[in-house]
Amino acid sequence: MILVTAVSLPTAVQDWLHHRERIAAGALRSRMEPADAPDHGAAWVTRSYVPARGGTGVNGSWADVIPVSGARVALVVSDVPASGTQATVCIGLIGAAVRALAELDLAPEEVLARLDDIVSRFTAGQGNKWSPSFVEGLVGATYLYAVYDPIARRCVMASAGHPPPAVADPDGSVHVPELPSNRPLGMGEPVFESLDLELAEGSILLFYTGGLVRACRTDDAIAGLLGRAMRQSGPSIKDAWRVTVDTVTPLLAAEDDLALLLVRTRALSGDRVVTWELPGDPAAVAGIRSLVLQQLDQWDLGSLDFTTELIASELVTNAILYGREPMQLRLIHDRILICEVSDGSSTSPHIRRASATDEGGRGLFLVANCAQRWGVRYTDQGKTIWAEQALNAEAAPEP
Repeated sequence: MILVTAVSLPTAVQDWLHHRERIAAGALRSRMEPADAPDHGAAWVTRSYVPARGGTGVNGSWADVIPVSGARVALVVSDVPASGTQATVCIGLIGAAVRALAELDLAPEEVLARLDDIVSRFTAGQGNKWSPSFVEGLVGATYLYAVYDPIARRCVMASAGHPPPAVADPDGSVHVPELPSNRPLGMGEPVFESLDLELAEGSILLFYTGGLVRACRTDDAIAGLLGRAMRQSGPSIKDAWRVTVDTVTPLLAAEDDLALLLVRTRALSGDRVVTWELPGDPAAVAGIRSLVLQQLDQWDLGSLDFTTELIASELVTNAILYGREPMQLRLIHDRILICEVSDGSSTSPHIRRASATDEGGRGLFLVANCAQRWGVRYTDQGKTIWAEQALNAEAAPEP
């Protein structure tokens, strides 16, 4: 018989291993963390990550900014109940899943429902090869997914056990909205509820993770923190971000890290958005093309005449032939040019390569080749097919 006894490592060796894990976790986290929030026409966004002073230094706090169609932006903040390299791997898994779901243009509550299903499958070990010690860090992760629309000035958000953002109105008043919390991911919650907020232009939202909740303890304290930051910083969102980070960091417990998103909303003015109702007659397509060209001339976007006319013509024709009323064409002049055609049908369009003898079937293929990006989003009223084109530096509007 061979006896195996537990051998405790010397303290110096334990400290060295702990130090190595801290370095590895920090290096992996820094590789995953973007240098700064992407510049976006819907909002000015600043992002910050404050590592924990103790432990591995890296826990599960995470924030992301994801552009979505229609000049909108998705704002994401999450807390994974893990630390060190395990937390970083879990963040990578869940972050990749959310970006893939964002590309589908799903509603926030639908994103969380699918994300919860993904986490449940990971933790149940259904066909995955991940070590249980890694994926178990996903169970109980909190998540908040919000989408802000600068045209409607509305922010729709849903939470999986994550606290709501603090909202500062342009008049200086600050409040924390009552957001349906639902249960964290992987806890067997099949249905998630959302909240729809109308925001004035210039509203400021502070998204945060659990470290701030434990430091401030109450919603009123968090609202007071944002209010003080706004009074001390003035109109600059960068100054407000610095004041917020400098104020919060000393309050954090040694084992807490913190992810912050500070967002100032924009509104696209009426002269940047134009909408036409579409008749159900194919003969009307020629007139629609003329309206599109006239609008591009008003926006001084003549260099995009040919591609935009082709995109609008193909999308409008498809809607009239295969869609249902009501039908609508919308052009959005933001930091990109967006062409959207909506109709009352939820039938999914499919791109294909037409053969030489086919009389049709080339519409979406042409749109995909002319546009920088295109896609479909579904609503309660039907669907919207959109296509984006890049602007040259002179045509892009000033922020």
